[in-house]
Amino acid sequence: MASSRDRGGSVFLCFQLCFIVSHFLLSNNRVLAQRQPRFACDAVRDPGVSNYRFCDQTLDVESRVNDLMSRMTLEEKILNLINDARGAIRLGVPEYNWWSEALHGVSNAGRGTNFTAPVFAATSFPQVICTAASFNTSLFYTIGKVVSTEARAMYNAGVAGLTFWSPNVNIFRDPRWGRGQETPGEDPLLTSRYAISYVRGLQERDDGDKYRLKVGACCKHYTAYDLDNWKGIDRYHFNALVTEQDMSDTYQPPFRSCVTEANVASVMCSYNQVNGKPTCADADLLTGVIRNEWKLNGYISSDCDSLEVMFDSQHYTRTPEETAADALKAAAVQKGLAAEADVNRAVKNNFAMLMRLGFFDGDPRQHIYGNLGLNDICTLENQELAREAARQGFVLLKNSPGSLPLSPRATESIAVIGPNANVTKTMIGNYAGIPCRYTTPLQGIAAVVPETIYSPGCANVECVTAQVDDAKRIASTADATVLVVGADQSIEEESRDRIDISLPGQQTFLVQEVTKASKGPVILVIMSGGGMDVQFAKDDPKVTSILWIGYPGQAGGAALADILFGFYNPSGRLPMSWYPQSYVNNVDMTNMNMRPDPATGYPGRTYRFYRGPTVYTFGDGLSYSLFSHNLIKAQKLVSVPLGRHHFCKRFRCKSIDASEKTCKNVHVRVHLKVKNAGGMSGGHTVFLFSTPPGVHNAPQKQLLGFEKVFLTPKEEGIVRFHVDVCKHLSVVDKAGKRKLALGMHVLHVGSIKHYLMVSI
Repeated sequence: MASSRDRGGSVFLCFQLCFIVSHFLLSNNRVLAQRQPRFACDAVRDPGVSNYRFCDQTLDVESRVNDLMSRMTLEEKILNLINDARGAIRLGVPEYNWWSEALHGVSNAGRGTNFTAPVFAATSFPQVICTAASFNTSLFYTIGKVVSTEARAMYNAGVAGLTFWSPNVNIFRDPRWGRGQETPGEDPLLTSRYAISYVRGLQERDDGDKYRLKVGACCKHYTAYDLDNWKGIDRYHFNALVTEQDMSDTYQPPFRSCVTEANVASVMCSYNQVNGKPTCADADLLTGVIRNEWKLNGYISSDCDSLEVMFDSQHYTRTPEETAADALKAAAVQKGLAAEADVNRAVKNNFAMLMRLGFFDGDPRQHIYGNLGLNDICTLENQELAREAARQGFVLLKNSPGSLPLSPRATESIAVIGPNANVTKTMIGNYAGIPCRYTTPLQGIAAVVPETIYSPGCANVECVTAQVDDAKRIASTADATVLVVGADQSIEEESRDRIDISLPGQQTFLVQEVTKASKGPVILVIMSGGGMDVQFAKDDPKVTSILWIGYPGQAGGAALADILFGFYNPSGRLPMSWYPQSYVNNVDMTNMNMRPDPATGYPGRTYRFYRGPTVYTFGDGLSYSLFSHNLIKAQKLVSVPLGRHHFCKRFRCKSIDASEKTCKNVHVRVHLKVKNAGGMSGGHTVFLFSTPPGVHNAPQKQLLGFEKVFLTPKEEGIVRFHVDVCKHLSVVDKAGKRKLALGMHVLHVGSIKHYLMVSI
């Protein structure tokens, strides 16, 4: 969607445009029931369509779209600017619902997907925050590829569309945000690399056609959106005040990567305002940045209800027609606020995308992916990938000697306690579909240890009253105790942010009482999207291990058992910082500033800027093996060539413009030898961080790159980082411009520090 000044032809598809269109055209209430794949140019049913140039697959997309547009009436065009698009039946173009979701598996959250005959389930992968903790880009890509295969199979069965409004690439700025679980975490680089890999997995075709798509992805919610409903402040009324500096180096990079590197099909603008303007009505953000600067080859969608919000809640516009004009200049044609040309530019992007998806190529079952069907959904391989993704994402945060892994032979009895110990739906988080099957933590553990004794300890995660007597009794006799606690969607979700970040209700009391009574080691398992203040457990020597498992997907219980009993070596690392409760008591969630403010005592946000205590921080995580690093190659000095008459040749500069032409080919190579010094095979993430010189209020630490390696016992591997000096080592100034700081940069890998002088 675009503002009234937009001439870039963005497309607006959210279902609540019906709010505007209905003021003078129609009521848009129905949900399309699809049992056969929707497609245009069906020459079998209507031989006449063969005469239409828009059905001629030998022509380029632009020619085909122009022909279609020339045949459509204004009203038909307008009726294709909503997610429940009405097509043009007289031209053989059927109705199509654009709204399907595939955040971590095909979801039934959108109106374009229905879990009904003949498809009743799809593989449900871990919630994104858990998968991101694997720091494995090939895993991100593979999951996307599997999800798109199942999506195409469902499309062929007539129960799904071809456009999926995923992934969510907002920055997990504040631990209270209910939708943080949907994101890859707090770091712009991790989020960007997740976005690139997952989008490519969804969109790329097996035949190598770079222009056509398998399914269409959508990066959302653009931009600076990370508050839903906190202390009476909701996303519909929230005005995010964001500096140019924070916008450029924190909030925008994932969206930029989606468009410029992943070639995403769509970008969705968000509900909130940014610096006084609704994002869906900001021409600078939409046309200026997404279309003109980043060169989006696709459509821009509003978030659902966002135009109604703009009119009813934000009072940004005076009439429904003005709202449409301000957003897309579509429904306002009859009021004289927009020209038909504006509608044409918008709807052309819509149809061009469907052509790239094969929607105008006749029966999809006669083309690529036409053979996909029920046998390609919930396959054993796909379900095993869901289990593997969970295993790679679980983060071991504490492990005392003699605790994990438990011996499956020596552990004759085990107590499994807690409100999340035997849950099903909780494991899949939000924006999930109907999974192929569930394996709960209790089921996974009981499959290994027959004498598994269970007590919930609380009626639910709210744990108003902990029922400790039975829990203490079984813990006092068992060889080991596993406490599965945390949150669910009643605590954190869309439209629900947290106030507290401690364990809900009396869960802390339950953990403490059970720990005192336990005979053997106590393993605390936390199922949640956001971090928890579990400092009490971290400090308690009787809590021998702490494991965070996110919302682990359909196979979460099986994956948990794999980790607990040493069938799999944990390798996950936290993608977000865990703060003490005092942080949220003192920091207003509405403060969008990333950088600290010493004058007010504001501590900043995320590991990049936060100055204060943490319970655990970004990148934390343990393994059952010890991995060592040895730096084998890295320059100590790098020089950026500048022209003889450059300003900085005459005056002492603290930084130079990172866009300098001579800065394009300046690189540093960092090579490391990594060794698995332990006795167990496992994965290990190698992080390359940097601390730049203290100019432009730069981050105190920032991630330059990461690589995941899998090594057998005593095996060594080489990890190579290729650092583009002006791209990766640069920082952002107050004006939002990227600058390369001159002086000493410190590179960090584990405990290794390497000093790199950057000069001119």
